[in-house]
Amino acid sequence: MTALRADSGDATVAVASRESEGGELQAPTSSLKMFLSVFGENRLAVVGLVILALILGFCFIGPLVYHTNQVQTDFNSSTLPPSAAHPLGTDDAGYDVLGRLMVAGQVSLEVGLGGALLSSLFGVIWGAISGYVGGWLDALMMRVVDAFYAIPPLLLMLLMATIFSRTTLVFIVVVAIVSWLPTARLVRGESLAIRVREYVEAARSMGVRHVRIVQRHILRNVIGTIVVQTTLQVANAILLLAALSYLGLGPPPPSTSWGAMLNNGLNYIYDGYWWLIYPAGIAIVLTVIAFSFVGDALRDAFDARLQRH
Repeated sequence: MTALRADSGDATVAVASRESEGGELQAPTSSLKMFLSVFGENRLAVVGLVILALILGFCFIGPLVYHTNQVQTDFNSSTLPPSAAHPLGTDDAGYDVLGRLMVAGQVSLEVGLGGALLSSLFGVIWGAISGYVGGWLDALMMRVVDAFYAIPPLLLMLLMATIFSRTTLVFIVVVAIVSWLPTARLVRGESLAIRVREYVEAARSMGVRHVRIVQRHILRNVIGTIVVQTTLQVANAILLLAALSYLGLGPPPPSTSWGAMLNNGLNYIYDGYWWLIYPAGIAIVLTVIAFSFVGDALRDAFDARLQRH
């Protein structure tokens, strides 16, 4: 007899065991193995992971190997071209561009990852409550989302960056405030569809607490959407910080970001100082593309249809 075990709270149905033709039971297929298999088949995702690993190592381990002074200025060594002493030259303040690129990457990645995680956390909570409860509360919460959508994100970021001190924590909060809306809408839509399913109705009729139902049945079924959206939000957060830095509202000196480096380099675009423009621009493009590759692969790997054979 075939033994099946279906967990209605999961996004996919796990087959516990199956009889082979010879009458022996086959080992259950691991969902994790199927996930890794689908993810690994996407070569662009593998390339994206390699790029991200190299960028993280460059930004956070690089300064431990390549020591530079990123606090004190040296105008006698300003705008020097690439050389053995300075592989990527120096900027207008005399900072070593290679070392500056590492420090700026730390700020950009911290804001990107922190802002994406915080926005996803708030968006998931907001969307799950709105979709599960429904009714007038759902309508009210979605009107709040619509109101925020009516405000241009860059305008809101400019306002907050002007009012508050420009620290890394403030930038993370600012990015999260303008980035949680898509996650809230996605999770709310998934919750609306899941809350009317039989196993949710059964849990509710048995007196299971609403918080437990949301944790056990709602959030577990939308984990794929959450992970993919969070990955894509990292790239968006890095671009938002770059936009703020381009407008002169990035981290104050001596701190910097890739966007601030790019903005500073554009002041010398007609002077031929290419090393002030291309390194930061290439770093932003590579990071955004890498996160996009990984996000697309995660979306495919979490798709239940691709995990079924």
